[in-house]
Amino acid sequence: MTSTIVDIDLHPRLETCGAREFLDSRRPQWTAGELRALTAALAGELAAGLPELVRYVPGQRWWTRLALTPGVEVWLLSWLPGQGTRPHDHGGASGAFTVLTGRLTETYRYPSRRIRVAERETGASTGFGPGRAHIVRNTFDTPAASVHAYSPPLLPTREYASLGDLPDAA
Repeated sequence: MTSTIVDIDLHPRLETCGAREFLDSRRPQWTAGELRALTAALAGELAAGLPELVRYVPGQRWWTRLALTPGVEVWLLSWLPGQGTRPHDHGGASGAFTVLTGRLTETYRYPSRRIRVAERETGASTGFGPGRAHIVRNTFDTPAASVHAYSPPLLPTREYASLGDLPDAA
């Protein structure tokens, strides 16, 4: 059995806030800059509806898919203090995220480059190309939420023991 993505699969909450205008279902692939602009625009649209959509779950991160087109997938994630990811990349996809509420720490590395750390405040957006691996963590005392987008969609992530284990050519 095969499945075909038709137009845009959109979370019901986004149907009511006009998010469809940000998602071009004909675009086969998005750049890191376009993904960054998309997550920033959607975070702005979601800010008013956040309390009824986001969930905070002790013991594990929470997420829900907001949109899927043939060229992009968009997710909403929540982060309680101490919650985070393992070192991973996005399987060759470009990506971006915007911090909706709170603050997050991102530790990241491109192949053959040094490891860097950045604190991302509410409203901060970052985009990245397909080779970057990272760890995203809420190292602060208050909950956080963020909007993420990846293109091409549905590529599995690859996990690493550490960012130092990222191969020279991903």
